[in-house]
Amino acid sequence: MKFIVSSSALLKQLQQISGVINANTVLPILEDFLFEIEKNKLTVVATDLETVMKVHLEIEAKDSGKVCIPAKILLDSLKNIAEQPLTFNIDKNFGVEITSDNGKYKVMGENPDNFPKEPAADEANSFTMTSTALVTAIHKTIFAVSNDDLRPAMTGVFFELDKKSISFVATDAHRLVKYTRTDVSCPKKDSFIVPKKPLNLLKGALPDNEDELTISYNSNHLFITHGGTELVCRLIDARFPDYKVVIPVDNPYKMTVGRGDFQNALRRVSVFSNKSTYQVALSISGSELQLASQDVDFSFEGNERMACQYDGEDLQIAFNAKFLIEMLNGADTDEINMELSTSTKAGIIKPTEMGDGEELLMLVMPLMLNN
Repeated sequence: MKFIVSSSALLKQLQQISGVINANTVLPILEDFLFEIEKNKLTVVATDLETVMKVHLEIEAKDSGKVCIPAKILLDSLKNIAEQPLTFNIDKNFGVEITSDNGKYKVMGENPDNFPKEPAADEANSFTMTSTALVTAIHKTIFAVSNDDLRPAMTGVFFELDKKSISFVATDAHRLVKYTRTDVSCPKKDSFIVPKKPLNLLKGALPDNEDELTISYNSNHLFITHGGTELVCRLIDARFPDYKVVIPVDNPYKMTVGRGDFQNALRRVSVFSNKSTYQVALSISGSELQLASQDVDFSFEGNERMACQYDGEDLQIAFNAKFLIEMLNGADTDEINMELSTSTKAGIIKPTEMGDGEELLMLVMPLMLNN
């Protein structure tokens, strides 16, 4: 079996899916790419048993066939080969010979029959949304996903489907982010939890543009197709916590503050905070916001004040500065609104303005004040 492919085109596609492959895997075949050649089309597959990613490329080939090629050595060699056509020759023992303009490289492939089969999209429901909508949703929620394997439901993003909208929710019990698109219509009311790894892979592989994606799901798997790239991942089989009960209905005090200034002040003040809690206390009165942090063990202290617009009673409330900084990254506006009530109730952060068909709500739990 023989085929010819552009070195840079192949490298670009392989880099998109190489993130699926785990470094220390139980099955050696999972360290390989599966190459499937049919007429003038090459399909490359990578999997870690939970997530499968596929890309399609145009090539020159006379025959069809399959082979597994070790991913690491193939990627390492392609990174160092200038743009040129490469000829792949595969013999009957799955030995792979790659010929370039000036060189010849040999690597031992593996039997493609041992490569895991991918799940079929049986009884799947489908809907479409733009690539930029999904990329934005992942970007705005993924940082709040929990890393606690003892609570599997929180280790992914909750997709909540409705006939006229879709919401993406992530929480780690200390903060919660809910991003809603009202420009997406789903086949029916439904919900599922998508793990963090495939979402991170999608964030890297999908273009931030208006291309249309097809999203399908059944009881166990999610299927996403964009042009020549396909992703299949196993859904998390757990029940997402009832997040709606955590969101305070009435937070009467409203503060508007410049996002960049607030974020930079938090960065500066948090340097002096306790490194296990990153606690920064906010004291708000009138049009002034004071930020204070201290680490009693080392006698560190940081204080700053800045202007804000505030409507409410004087309030002192403490938060984890690291969480606030990450959440402020999710709001792309110059100013943000914070809705507060007491020092023990969750604060809500919202951008001052959103694009058409978008809503973003971020919630952060307060810390006990050190008096």
